[in-house]
Amino acid sequence: MTNNEQYVKQLEEAVAFIKGYSSFLIVSHVNPDGDAISSSSVIAWIIERFNKQAIIINESELPKRLNYLYHYEDILQYSDELSLNFDAVIAVDCADDQRMGKVTQLFNANTPILNIDHHATNNFFGKVNIVNADAAATVQILFDLMNHAKLQIDVQCGIALYTGLITDTGGFRYSNTSPDVMKMASHLLAIGVPGHQLADTLLEKMTIGKLKLLKLALARITFSEDEKIGWVYIQKNDLIDCGAEPEDMEGIVNYVLNVDGVEVGFLLKETKTGAYKASLRSAGKVDVAQVCQNFGGGGHIRAAGCTLGDSIEENIEKLVSEIRKALT
Repeated sequence: MTNNEQYVKQLEEAVAFIKGYSSFLIVSHVNPDGDAISSSSVIAWIIERFNKQAIIINESELPKRLNYLYHYEDILQYSDELSLNFDAVIAVDCADDQRMGKVTQLFNANTPILNIDHHATNNFFGKVNIVNADAAATVQILFDLMNHAKLQIDVQCGIALYTGLITDTGGFRYSNTSPDVMKMASHLLAIGVPGHQLADTLLEKMTIGKLKLLKLALARITFSEDEKIGWVYIQKNDLIDCGAEPEDMEGIVNYVLNVDGVEVGFLLKETKTGAYKASLRSAGKVDVAQVCQNFGGGGHIRAAGCTLGDSIEENIEKLVSEIRKALT
């Protein structure tokens, strides 16, 4: 069976999964980005076309800049008091079941899961899995799913699809911007999706809080002696001092990687618990997903993440050591 035949089979199994249940809990990964929330919005749209019920939930606060997305205002934030009724779970943009966070406490090991994802490190935790590591974003897989099911995409759904696509390709600048990505974008523009407005909202506009945080971060950028590895850190008090939101940290790591000669850049973000979340970006020579797997994380060859301890110095030392091994 060719890869394409396997993918079509996965799409068919996903459609059968949706047809097989009446109500669904939709979940994406903790600290959701544009692709995660857009994928949640799109899969809810798909489920409704099959006359099914959908509940969307996430452990984390949602990026406010995505408040224009379909069903954004209906997305629940996890709490221990929640009691929800549903037949099955659909996980989008989650490389493994741990990425769903505390939401997994709402169901048990017997709950059927449809796992839709584009991370090469996905561990196929679903009863049914559509995992396509060649896809630039999870929304690209959902676009294929809709075409396979012969669903007519409207502008509302198209806006969510385009949002996930533009955020996970860096505005069509990353190496994952394939011909299929551009064909998808072209189709969405043709049906009336305001691409230029979304690009302005997602890639250009920033709050004063984000500007202050960026100014602080740029002053902290540090490089290894050979200037092939660069890093920056942000502590939780920095957000308070700058009047910034967690989503304002997105994209800061790119300022490190964009320096000529840098092979890997990483951002250490302090969490509420005091631990640090590392976001790694590679210029191409280093598989940062493999680096992050050494610390229990994962992701893509050029973009990955993991969670480390509460010492900035030790975290930097560990990451630089592993990156150096990968560079040799």
